[in-house]
Amino acid sequence: MRASRRRRITSADVAHEAGVSRATVSYVLNDTPHQTIPEATRLRVLGAAARLGYTPSAAATALRRGRSDVVLGLLPDWPVGYAVGRVLQEVTTAFARHQLTFVVHPDSRSTRPLTEIWKTITPVAVLAFDVISAEDAAAMRAAGVEVVVALHASTDQQAAERQSGELLQPENPVGALQARHLAGSHRRLGFAYPDDHRVAVFADPRLQGVREVCAELGLPEPDVRTVPLRPDGAAAAVGSWLAAEPPVTGICAFNDELAMAVLAGARRLGLHVPDDIAVVGVDDVPAAAVADPPLTTVVQDFTAIAEHHVGSVVAALAGQAIPGAPIKSEYRLEIRESS
Repeated sequence: MRASRRRRITSADVAHEAGVSRATVSYVLNDTPHQTIPEATRLRVLGAAARLGYTPSAAATALRRGRSDVVLGLLPDWPVGYAVGRVLQEVTTAFARHQLTFVVHPDSRSTRPLTEIWKTITPVAVLAFDVISAEDAAAMRAAGVEVVVALHASTDQQAAERQSGELLQPENPVGALQARHLAGSHRRLGFAYPDDHRVAVFADPRLQGVREVCAELGLPEPDVRTVPLRPDGAAAAVGSWLAAEPPVTGICAFNDELAMAVLAGARRLGLHVPDDIAVVGVDDVPAAAVADPPLTTVVQDFTAIAEHHVGSVVAALAGQAIPGAPIKSEYRLEIRESS
């Protein structure tokens, strides 16, 4: 037998339970200003709503406000690892403090037009993590949907390519911090590049940061090798670095996962880290502290990144210009035994 669907509790039910008018319920639950509701009545209404499990209609709330509270997040085809997951979590929390609901949707423009997605969800704003065409952005803004685009790039790309409504987050300082740390004791650096093309948007500017520091310090170009997340493939990359002339002994890894692959490759070859080869990762994933040896890594301020994204959307909703400066994320090194 099919279970009967539970009837939705309405404000009329709350009014009946509390023994007051529906107008009084509306005034209390919506905290309507300039209404003199006795405290005893207010508490009776709130108690009745709690007992009945009343929740306001999202559609009615949006109609009353004149807008929805949903911010649509368009996520590119990225692997949702530790860093992306942390940013999404922090963004969700930050939007909640502004009474906004963050809904993430994969950016499936190759199979479904973007117009269908945002018209179905009817958001008040869109926070995209990849480029949106001028036509799509104009269509959304014409419908009253604010659009903010957060892109990852290098500093020189930011200066040349920034468009209206775009936030650009520099990634080359990450690689620069890795390179400066290793350059103190290593005269030739390598870069462990991922074999997943989906993260090139992060990897390329980080590699650019390593190249910039090498050029500044008079070091050779970094030796770039693709490192798979397999011990045998990582061992082959480590062996190639050490066989170079002169040997590459300081490795800037795209992220902590690749850095730990380098550690595994070094162990397979019977090498000692950091005496034979040193490595620095990025993200400070929980496993970094218990790697063998514990991993030196670049720590990003995910909270600051999220606050910048959310503050920009909130500013746009208020009719204000979004911050024009690059996203300010403090980077620091967590130095451990791997370097």
